[in-house]
Amino acid sequence: MNDCSHPGAHDLGTYTQLTHLGEEESIMGAVVQPIFQNSLFTFETAAELLHALEQAPVGPPHHYSRISNPTVDLAEKKIAFLEGTEACKLTGCGMGAITSAVMHFLKSGCHVVISDTAYPPVRSLLNGFMARFNVSVTLVSGTCVDEIEAAIRPETTLIYLETPTSGLFRLMDIPAITKIARARGIATVIDNTYNTPLHFNPTAHGVDVVCHSATKYMGGHSDITAGAICGTREQINAITMAEVNLLGNALHPFTAWLLTRGLRTLPLRLKRHEATANEVAAWLEVQPNVERVHHVSLPSFPQRELYLQQFRGSGGLFSFEPKHQSREKVLAFCDALQLFGRGISWGGHESLVVPLLCHPADYAEPTWVIRLFTGLEDPIDLIRDISAALAVFD
Repeated sequence: MNDCSHPGAHDLGTYTQLTHLGEEESIMGAVVQPIFQNSLFTFETAAELLHALEQAPVGPPHHYSRISNPTVDLAEKKIAFLEGTEACKLTGCGMGAITSAVMHFLKSGCHVVISDTAYPPVRSLLNGFMARFNVSVTLVSGTCVDEIEAAIRPETTLIYLETPTSGLFRLMDIPAITKIARARGIATVIDNTYNTPLHFNPTAHGVDVVCHSATKYMGGHSDITAGAICGTREQINAITMAEVNLLGNALHPFTAWLLTRGLRTLPLRLKRHEATANEVAAWLEVQPNVERVHHVSLPSFPQRELYLQQFRGSGGLFSFEPKHQSREKVLAFCDALQLFGRGISWGGHESLVVPLLCHPADYAEPTWVIRLFTGLEDPIDLIRDISAALAVFD
């Protein structure tokens, strides 16, 4: 829950809430909450145990850590507060959160609408893996609301949202899409990892369930994998007892403790990532070997107006298309970088690069895109590193 027990709690700022929410009572004077590294909880009487089993699974009374745990519960309270939702359930990774959330709205014979540039593993889940259960999928660009509406069928049960999308960072008009979905009784699930709750709160725009890869900005130190599902208490209870519980997708207490550590500094880190990415992307945009930069906060971003309407900020993740397209030169550029690690994740302290071959429907042919994540290094050092590596395209 996003409630806080002390007076005036709802008047407190985000930084203060992340520091104090859920920690109003110190345990033995500890300034950092201890880890409840146990698998189960015992009770004085069988009646108390039975009562715990009959209660809603989100939060106390705790009886089994596959369902809930005090250390995990603390991180869940802070994330639910940030998202402005009644409840949050943590999972073992971001894909675990997305899989649990989308499966909650799927059944044999149903249909799903998803963007063709959404996170590739999610497209594989819906357009490949779920086909064995007779689930059909329509891929759309995501940028055209009319296209999404036209893709809806009588058997559509879910529209999966991601804004911006992976690789090309295209935006979706979330309020317009959710208005259409709700009018037809179709559920919406969104991946809000890029934005974090600090920059966008999807449920305020009509989205039913919000997912995060907490591995990234929320954890922030590249040392955990975690996922988060946010929504109403009724929704999270149902998903917890079905998909999370039965598929065994629980988050471990120690990982949740590390996640809480990351949440305390999230606002500070995100500001640094955003400022650095804005500086690097603006510089990169005018380089002679660069065809275009895909970064939502650039004044030249094609969906600039929609970005300003929906978001309170951007992040450290963006991509660019080199003018001279070849696999060899793209890989050579990535290998020439000294300060950017070659890795697929992002959201930690370190800068990263990954080459992507994108296949959007509106491109005449597959296009090489180089995705960059700017970490906590000095921006000028990252620019110098990129500048030297761009020489491979001469």
